[in-house]
Amino acid sequence: MAELELSQEDELRELYLATAPTHLFLKAAAPGAISMLASALYDVLDGVIVGQLLGSTAFAAVNLAMPFVILVFAVGDLIGVGSSVPIAIALGAGEEKRANNVFTCAVLGIFLLGAALGAAFWMAAPAIMAALGATGQLAEDAVIFLRVYAVGAPVTSMMFAIDNFLRICGKIRGSLALNVFMAVFGAICEYSLVRYASLGVFGAALGYVLALTVSAAIGMVPFLLGRYQLRFVRPQLSPELVREITSAGMPAFLNNVAGRVTSVLLNAALLAQGGEDAVAVYGVLMYASGVIFPLLYGTCDSLQPAVGYNLGARRIDRVVKLEKRIFVACAALSVTLAAAMLVFPRELTLLFMADASDAILTMAGPAFRLFSIAYFLRWLPMATQAFYTAIERPKPASAFSLFSVLVAPVAALVILQPLGLNGLWLNLPVATLASTVVAAYMLVELRRELRGER
Repeated sequence: MAELELSQEDELRELYLATAPTHLFLKAAAPGAISMLASALYDVLDGVIVGQLLGSTAFAAVNLAMPFVILVFAVGDLIGVGSSVPIAIALGAGEEKRANNVFTCAVLGIFLLGAALGAAFWMAAPAIMAALGATGQLAEDAVIFLRVYAVGAPVTSMMFAIDNFLRICGKIRGSLALNVFMAVFGAICEYSLVRYASLGVFGAALGYVLALTVSAAIGMVPFLLGRYQLRFVRPQLSPELVREITSAGMPAFLNNVAGRVTSVLLNAALLAQGGEDAVAVYGVLMYASGVIFPLLYGTCDSLQPAVGYNLGARRIDRVVKLEKRIFVACAALSVTLAAAMLVFPRELTLLFMADASDAILTMAGPAFRLFSIAYFLRWLPMATQAFYTAIERPKPASAFSLFSVLVAPVAALVILQPLGLNGLWLNLPVATLASTVVAAYMLVELRRELRGER
């Protein structure tokens, strides 16, 4: 066992400290981005299945419920990301006992908090949809969709942390394989339940829940058997550890929670100003951006273990080199999506809703053109927040996350209200512009600080 532990430790040091920065970036970021792309493509397929097989009302219902589903998943991100930063730093500093304790406490925390949050959303689902103004079949479908995810919350939330734990242990290909399996298995389950079992919105939600549950179980098996460097130990939870995990994970958590609050407010405004059609168009925008957003997130997140490991080993020079490559890659991905949204609004709308009315298609054109402006800039705020999180600067990262996904969008919602629907489509571009200015200032300040540490 000692020889096994030594070889695993040497393997991680070779990967994170000896591999050339560009090679390490490609070795870690490419599989991470592909993993997220697999999940993103499944999310897109999820929208296609619902829109094509169940119609625009079901599609709008899923879009109404989805922000609350993501809030359920936010627990996994909060603890998964929050624990992965101190775990990676501890391993880089040679503190394996501490890393294992953080890992064990994180897994228990995700299960317990997921169960509590799932129970809360199950009970509150009807009241939530009524508060948003949904009625009839729209409200019924949205409640069903949310409740299915609420039931699976204790286990499904785990999948978002397992991905981080695998990459920390250097199992980058294993993480990729697990995400691809989840996407393929989920697509088969969802299509079968909707198309052949005729389970409607219930089947659409159940397919993804089954995929997440099975994938989480598969991913956890090697840890339970003690095959990876991270192992379960008798948990030693302390207030200090809780604060450390929540502080490190708070930027990702706020990004999810505050972002969903903004989506809820936008959905309510869209329902009031443009009706069900406007909510459906916004859903298409979210699914379209749902391809590139996970790619950006996957590129940033996949290098966090490497950045944390180098930080723990006091290799600030490698930290800076890795982050430069992340920023360049995110810029290229972000601009690519902006161009696609600008050029193909009609095609993207019909991809999700074959029965889209003339009113929806007419509304989608300006919506896509205005919305695409944001993605020419969105890479900079995302990469900046990930950088601050990876180097254990949770307070500025959390403050920036709150500003970029809640304060700026809500302020834009108020300021742009006189422009009607166009003001709602401009919400993200205006908020992103404000976040980009703040991100640029943060990077200038951080560069000065890191120069002093090198």
